[in-house]
Amino acid sequence: MACAGCGYQLFVNARPTVNLVVLDGDGDRPHFLALRRVAEPRAGRWETPGGFCDGAEHPTDAARREAREELGVDVTLGDLIGMYVGSYEFQDEALPLLEIFYLATIPRGEVTLDPSESSEMKWFSVADPPALAFSTMNAAVADVARRLGHGSV
Repeated sequence: MACAGCGYQLFVNARPTVNLVVLDGDGDRPHFLALRRVAEPRAGRWETPGGFCDGAEHPTDAARREAREELGVDVTLGDLIGMYVGSYEFQDEALPLLEIFYLATIPRGEVTLDPSESSEMKWFSVADPPALAFSTMNAAVADVARRLGHGSV
């Protein structure tokens, strides 16, 4: 978009986000951690922990920060699962997102949820996940299941 008066241009670029598929470490029957959303959009739905990258924040730093904020623990980041194009409804506008998903584990500590973000947590089988709040989360968990040999090809 461009201003007809001054020529200033605005590009509608995707905003970077990070999400974590936190695994429980059970190699035979892996489970991932899901949180029940408190805030709109899609309050009450299950989601993976994560959020927006701040300014020039590197995605791995953002992933660790989001884990501390939402889970109250430090995580160990694993492999990059993938990058997915999604959208987020904010102020009656669908913002384009570039969502970056990482595998993660919790090496120590007990999860303490931020009540402004989540009302509960639950471990779900990667082979049989619930419908998650955003389609990109469903796609990433399905990719994890396939990668671990627990999903269809």
